[in-house]
Amino acid sequence: MFEEMIGAFLLIFAAEMGDKTQILAMAFATRFPVRKVLLGIGLGAFLNHGLAVILGNYISRLVPISTVQMIAGIAFIGFALWTLKPDKEEEEDKEQRLRFGLALTVALAFFIGELGDKTQLTAITLAADSRYPLMILAGTVSGMIATGALGIFIGRKLGDKIPETGIKILAAFVFMFFGLQKLYQTVPDRYLNVQIVIPFICILALTVILMIRSLIHIRRKGIQSALIAKSKMLHDYYLHMKEDLNNICLGLEYCTTCQGNQCAIGHSKIIVQSALDNQEWHEISCGTEAEHLQKPFTKEKVLDSLVDTLLLINTIRDEKSLAGAHSIRNHMETILFGEPIGKFENMESYIEKVKEKDTALSEKIKSMFRMSTEICEKSGL
Repeated sequence: MFEEMIGAFLLIFAAEMGDKTQILAMAFATRFPVRKVLLGIGLGAFLNHGLAVILGNYISRLVPISTVQMIAGIAFIGFALWTLKPDKEEEEDKEQRLRFGLALTVALAFFIGELGDKTQLTAITLAADSRYPLMILAGTVSGMIATGALGIFIGRKLGDKIPETGIKILAAFVFMFFGLQKLYQTVPDRYLNVQIVIPFICILALTVILMIRSLIHIRRKGIQSALIAKSKMLHDYYLHMKEDLNNICLGLEYCTTCQGNQCAIGHSKIIVQSALDNQEWHEISCGTEAEHLQKPFTKEKVLDSLVDTLLLINTIRDEKSLAGAHSIRNHMETILFGEPIGKFENMESYIEKVKEKDTALSEKIKSMFRMSTEICEKSGL
């Protein structure tokens, strides 16, 4: 049973190495979050190969493969033009809805793109001779995800080195190439004539040139997309927090050995380093409040870190980043007030809660937060 799954995995993995699935995964990864792309690949592959396993050879009788390939070609050209569209500032709640939509968009691209492709035909063949078709499905889908993940890893590395405009243009040309290739292979010969092909190519080329010019104009003006601006802000915050936490840390001279996540500062360091390394962060237990209070931390440095964290919380809406920021906030509060303040709703209510514990510190936090906000606004953040 598992031999069939492993065999299907290895066959699909080998077949897709360097194929369009891997290249498209790389292109998507330069623009979208990794988890959304992987989720989209898995969903698209599951539906595509599930269709192959269930319907088998009957799929060609439902919809002609040439028609499906033609639709895929048009879709890829649409993705290319969409990639070249400049990003616009959007409301946070709209951005959250878009994140969910990205996974479905990627899934649709891979579902359509792989219809009638060699991997789907391979899945049909393997399922026809298998006693465990569900294991074949698991093997082929996991093989697709594995090759996509490899492409994503490469795409993420390139994304750290290549300017945003270059990434957009590269990704657009990848989509455009596969789109035009599919159309050339599937459009009936009677439509492949000079009167139709030349005007189509000219209009498409003109559209691409105008969109690229718009991207270059935006880059020359120094305008950043909302995604890039927020990513930069997060990165700068974590670098600043790393420096602050190192300054707050009492070091081995006081603690003898580093207590890691059993210390408020040590736990905060773990959160910050995980964010800088772009790794998943999970909530873990920390030391008791009494242990925090016993350590002679410099309150001014702790207060500065708390205000920086409040500024971040008041700016971003990403759940993963917020979870880490709130954990750091709670640690700073425990050092300053003896216990965490509690749930954060907005700055006004937060200041009132702090005021109940320490009026002088609440006024100081309010003043420092206002000054930091003004600096950020002048910097365009």
